[in-house]
Order: sequence, then structure tokens, then C-alpha cells
Amino acid sequence: MKGRVAALEAIPGKSFDVCVIGGGATGCGCALDAQLRGLRTLLLEAGDFASATSSTSTKMVHGGVRYLEQALREFDLKEFKVLKRALRERVLMLRNAPFLTRTQLFLTPCFNWFEACYLEIGLKIYDRIAGRASLSRSFFVPRQEALRRMPILTPSGLVGAVAYADGQFDDARYNITLAKSFAEAGGEALNYARVTAFDKDANGKLAAAQVEEQVSHRSFSVNARVFINATGPFADGIREMATPGVAPRMRLSKGVHILLPLEILSSADAMLIPKTEDGRVLFAIPWMGRLLVGTTEQEVSIGDELYVTREEVDYVLRHLTRYLARPVTPDQIVSGMAGARPLVSSGQSSDTKRLARDHEVEIDRQSGLISILGGKWTTYRAMAEDTVDTALEYLGMPATPSRTQDNPLLGSDGYSPDYWRALVTEYRVPEAAARHLAEKYGARASEVLDLGTRNPELSAPLVDGLAPLRAEVAFGAREEMAITIEDVLARRIGLQAYGWRDAIRAAPAVADILARELAWSPAERQRAVTAYLGQIHRLMQKAGLEVEAAVPS
Repeated sequence: MKGRVAALEAIPGKSFDVCVIGGGATGCGCALDAQLRGLRTLLLEAGDFASATSSTSTKMVHGGVRYLEQALREFDLKEFKVLKRALRERVLMLRNAPFLTRTQLFLTPCFNWFEACYLEIGLKIYDRIAGRASLSRSFFVPRQEALRRMPILTPSGLVGAVAYADGQFDDARYNITLAKSFAEAGGEALNYARVTAFDKDANGKLAAAQVEEQVSHRSFSVNARVFINATGPFADGIREMATPGVAPRMRLSKGVHILLPLEILSSADAMLIPKTEDGRVLFAIPWMGRLLVGTTEQEVSIGDELYVTREEVDYVLRHLTRYLARPVTPDQIVSGMAGARPLVSSGQSSDTKRLARDHEVEIDRQSGLISILGGKWTTYRAMAEDTVDTALEYLGMPATPSRTQDNPLLGSDGYSPDYWRALVTEYRVPEAAARHLAEKYGARASEVLDLGTRNPELSAPLVDGLAPLRAEVAFGAREEMAITIEDVLARRIGLQAYGWRDAIRAAPAVADILARELAWSPAERQRAVTAYLGQIHRLMQKAGLEVEAAVPS
């Protein structure tokens, strides 16, 4: 991927076939699909890549067990359609980025035989719908075996568990890798580039976008034959910009996750809590050395600030603790995240829990704007394929098949599960660092370590005792358009999710490296550290956690 300076020189004033607005999963997927089909494509993101919904998911590549229950209970064909497509796409996601994905076994504890039979039948249907795309067949786990596999389960009343397999992934890195794969294919991408207005031709169709670069506040225009709105929760804003007065379509549902020490579950298996007091399911999943627990469902508006609240912490822990022999307390939380799921509404009033997670490609006949609305992470590729099909039709171009079904993402070629061993041998890095790098960058991890070879200072850990290296910060700035401490810690490295306190410890070192890479003044560096620490402290306070008085500089 080009550096931001090079991108800012290459993009302004240029003409493209397609301009994709939105650098989340769907936007990057659309951009990659369009570029691979031979369309000159530009990708613009108002913030950082994956900075909103796409990095706050439950980290699952799945069909959706809860959607299966809704489909069966109400014979909802839309939910069956979403489920079947997602199970097909699940396999493609795992295959196209093996270093960012894995198969995870889930145990669903059962406390009566009726519940056990009900769940086993439902998950057998899940297997049947998956068909040849199944990851592993579901099966019943007797009581003693369930307690052996997950010793923390409360034994009182437990009759056993039903086990099934689903996919898991690193959502932020997958999104970043999509953007990099798009750039490697010849596309132009720029983050922190907000579309502020459209210019139209004599027929009222979109012809150009006015863009403001968010760091320098420099404005420029780009021309494109078609514009794709892939902004997720913010889609109505772009639709309104293209055609003032258009009816809103988006309904936003807030999802919250907390992260706990991994040893709380004492198991390599994940747990599905099949029913909460408001009719949802809850997941407790080993993820990147932590236990991820969520999610919630609360309708929010586009202007609402998203963070984990004390009430949401209580909700998640209350339901988790019901299944455990020992209670989990708020002081055990290491971090959390909140995001807004973009659900597309037909205009009828209904609870967001009941809205199908299907997607819709909308063409505004007045302006020509193509909007991809709704959907879910697992189906991002299919969403992109449908969107680019529509764009080709709009442009009057011959229909060409998508190439993304079998298109390994950057870092996949040459990767194997034991690739990390080669990094230990060649670069003499600790095993923990080698595993971390292999899981983040795949077979491109050597490019990160080469920076440390040229500058030994970058070979040091970012935080003593943890796996991430200082070289990752420099690499993020040079090769992945990272320009803030949050860009690095939240989305390039993942340390912010691993632990808020760990991110606080790392912030000064990240700022030192970014200051050298981006030519910050001492005052700019200090402002960046102060702002980031203030942000993390606020997240901790909102979640009801104690914030230490000491602030590193």
C-alpha cells in the first residue's frame, strides 16, 4: 500500500471508473472486487480503515445460530437465505486468509434434556444447511466430558452440552488486509479522506466528489463514472448528500463486547449461552489471548457515542456468571468495545433484533448513487460481488464474473500453520513475537522484521513482556497508512483490545516512533499521547473501571 503522502499526490484530480466511499469490510471488499474485474477503482475512508463497525464485531465467521432459530420459529425465508449464504461465505473467508482465521469449537451447556434435544436438532439442521461447506459436525457432549473440557462450568443441573464448529477471525486485521490486497492489485486508497459534496453532470448524475483530507484539511476533487456508498451505519448521510430529502433506510443496533483474562474459561473451547433475558444469545470466545464476551442489542442513533457502559457490563457478566461455578466481577475486565450494526429497514417499525441481517443493493435513479445497505461481516464478499455486478450494469459494461471467491489475500501465499517457526529461525525472535506476527501479517511478516534488521531499535518489544514489536508501529505508518496512536494499537496491532492498561503503557513508545515517521514536533507528540490516554481513561470510566492516576508521557 502506498504511503499517505504518495497517495495524496496520486489521487487528486484523477478520473476513475469506480469510487468506493467507505473503508470498512464491505467498502474494501467492493474496491477489491471492482479492481480485480479491471475497473480503475478509488477507495476513500473518512476515518481509518475498520475504525467503526468492522473492528467491533464478535470476531465470528458464521452463519448465525440465532438467525436459524428465528427462521425455524417463524419460517422466515429471508433468514434462511442469509444463513445459507453466510455458511457458504464462511468457508471462503477461512480459505482466502488462513493466517487471520481459524475453526473454533463451541459448547452450548444444557441443563435439562428437552433443551439438549432442542439444541442438538437445531444444530443438526445448521450442519445440514451448511452441507459440503460444513466445518465439523455437531455432537452431544456428556456431562463429565463437558466438565472436563470446560471445568469452570457450574455442575449443578448440568446434563451435558451440544458442540458445534464455526469460524473465527481477526476482524480489524482482515479489513486492513483487504485494503492492502486492493492496493496491491493496483487500486488507489486513502484513509482520513471525507467526501463532503458531490458534483453532478447535466443529467443530474454524480460526476465528481469533493474530498477533504482530515489531517491537512486540504480539499480536492475526484471524478468517477459511478460512486458506491459502502459506509455502513453512515449510509443515509451519503444518500442524503447525493439526493436531498431521500427517505432514511438504516436502523442501528449497538453491540457491546468485554474482554477478560483467558484463564476465566479454562478451556480452548468457546461457549454459547443460548438465551438471555431479552431473547439474545451470548458468546464467550477465546480470542487473541483473551476471552471475548458479548454481545448486546440496543437501538441507537447515528449521533450517539458508542462505548461500553456499567449497565452493559452488568448485563454481560450477569448472564455469563449464571453458567459458571465462580462469578466474574467487573474488576477482571481488561478492555471492551462497542459498535453499531447497520441494519436495513423496509420502513416498518420493528425491533432491531427481528430485522434480517440480509443486504440490499440500492440504485438511486435520480443521482446514480449505488448504496450497499445492511449485511454482516461474513457475507462481505458476496455483498461486494452483488454491488459490483450492479455497477457494471449501471455503466453498461459487459458482465464479468467476480474473481474474489478464490483470491487469497495478501500474506496468504506461502503461509502455513507453522510459518512462525521460520521467523524464529531466520530472525531469532521469541516464539510469542513470531506467532503474533504470523497471525497478523501471514507470510508478509518478514517485511516487518526486516525493518528491525535495518534498525535494531525496532526489534525491541513495544511493551516488556508482550509480543508486539516496535517495528510494527513503523510498518503501520509506512505501509498501512496509520497516523494516530489508536490506528496502531486498536487496528494494526490489536493491543488496545488485549488490554486498556497495556495500551496505556505502550502509547508513549508508539508516539515516539510515529513522531519520527510522520515528522511530528515535540508538542504534537505530547498532544497525541495526552489525547489517546484521555480517550482510554474515558472508556475505562464509562465501563465502571478504576483509572490509575499516573499518566505516562
